[in-house]
Amino acid sequence: MARLAPRHAVAAAGLILAPGSDAGQARTPLRDRVAQAFTFTEDFVYLGLGLLLAGTVATLLVKLAASFWGHLAGGTLTDSVVPLLDQILLILMIVEILYTVQVSFREHVLVPEPFVLVALIAGVRRILVVTAEFAKLLEKGDAAFRNAMIELALLIAMTLALVGCLVALRKRHPAAVAERA
Repeated sequence: MARLAPRHAVAAAGLILAPGSDAGQARTPLRDRVAQAFTFTEDFVYLGLGLLLAGTVATLLVKLAASFWGHLAGGTLTDSVVPLLDQILLILMIVEILYTVQVSFREHVLVPEPFVLVALIAGVRRILVVTAEFAKLLEKGDAAFRNAMIELALLIAMTLALVGCLVALRKRHPAAVAERA
């Protein structure tokens, strides 16, 4: 097994060491430039994604507000609560994804909690839609209703598992939750 060169020998060879790194993990100026190029590319992609997500969520919010006021003025708000709630939860999912992009851009680290939250919101969103369609499913027959009940059971199990993941993440790594800027 090859022995790593001592730190002073690596420094004498003209290699740059990262603070706290071993001699086996020496960095060259070329490596630093490549890493900076990747960081710049990553920032550029996150910026583009953030702008697209912000535009999408703003458009959805305006559309949702117009739909809400239209149903309110038309007296059909109670009939459209489920589709409106579905849109609200979609907006929340996009906002959480935008938050994930913001944290990744700012700190160059992936925090798992927003992904779990997005999955949790998506599961709750689907549960609400399935339960709101129960009356229609009964008209379609026993097979459709049974399939919906199986889907609902799986969604509830997934939701419980995601809540467990969220609790475990917060207990195991309280610092894994990034501060909001």
